Amino acid sequence: MRDLRKLRLGAAALALLALAGCSSDKKTQPSAPSNSKSAPTGGPRLFTVPADQMSHVQLVTLQTTDMQRVLQLPGTVAYNQFTTTPVISQVSGKVGRIVVVPGQTVKAEEPLLYVSSPDFAQLRSSYIKARDAHELAHKNYVRSQDLYQHHAIAERDVQAAESAEVQAQADLEAAEQSLRIVGANPDSIMRARGAEVAVTAPIAGEVVERLVAPGQLLQGGNTQCFTISNMSNVWVMVNVYQEDLQYVHVGDPAAIRSDAYPNTFHGKISYLGAALDPATRTLQARVVTDNPGEKLKKDMYVTVTVVAGTIRNTLAVPDAAVLRDAENEPFVYVEAAPGQFAQRSVKLGQAYGGKTQVVAGLQAGDKVVGDGSLFLQFQNSLQQ
Repeated sequence: MRDLRKLRLGAAALALLALAGCSSDKKTQPSAPSNSKSAPTGGPRLFTVPADQMSHVQLVTLQTTDMQRVLQLPGTVAYNQFTTTPVISQVSGKVGRIVVVPGQTVKAEEPLLYVSSPDFAQLRSSYIKARDAHELAHKNYVRSQDLYQHHAIAERDVQAAESAEVQAQADLEAAEQSLRIVGANPDSIMRARGAEVAVTAPIAGEVVERLVAPGQLLQGGNTQCFTISNMSNVWVMVNVYQEDLQYVHVGDPAAIRSDAYPNTFHGKISYLGAALDPATRTLQARVVTDNPGEKLKKDMYVTVTVVAGTIRNTLAVPDAAVLRDAENEPFVYVEAAPGQFAQRSVKLGQAYGGKTQVVAGLQAGDKVVGDGSLFLQFQNSLQQ
């Protein structure tokens, strides 16, 4: 019985070894070939466009060319400081009447508001006294000349009368000048109502800001009441990046675009700053432009396009050739063989005039898909 049991255990062990050997042999055998196509390794994946659909694809053979260097610069609209001025009251007192509103066009010397001023009342009184004294001194001098010719008075009396008139004339001129300094017109001083004086416009233009209210107390020579500007011509202040400074010059033409309007405004660079902004490392430049219809408003954000020289021997593709992947990286489709295309990543430069500069990823002689690149992207997605 013991020998029979040993024989049975030996037979079971041999059976297990046989099964293990069969399993190992199956694992080492090569798998059967698959009917599915695998993508080639070591290069870009190709996909095919049928010949009857190639009419949807425009191929462009790349060649080196010259492009205009175009800079896209951010900017803001500002008043033309040569035709803009603050209106400052020259007398102290309370604002009585305001006779203009922002947006109104005024002429030079036109009244803008009236101020009730004790200082002006004193100046007006001094002027009236000086004028009256001058009139009296002049009459005395004329009378003394007549009496002297008739030998009725001595020569020293004529000289005294002449001296009195000269002194009265000097006092009158000083009083007139004091009135002109505060913006009052001596010729119409007698028509002024008590202590009320007009603050007038120093230049012609549009009232763009009102900074005071009725009843407000003004400090002579210090309080700004209005801002007047000629809005038919404005400045656009742009920021030029440090690496672009060598391409920007005074006199370069500039095209100004705003999201608010479809049309383009044209101007020229008139000034380049003397120092960079330490925070942004940009240089401020000034563009002067006409403003038809006064559409450009102060502090409006704009984009300024400056044509700054030429880029020599560069590669450029049509704008339609450039697409973006899921990571927003640019790429183009390049013909690898007739009817076969590959997606190739590129590094872009500037875009202008319907073409985009390619600074890396392509070389002269490459055939790039222009119009029809979206069609290829759809075909590519079907074959993935």
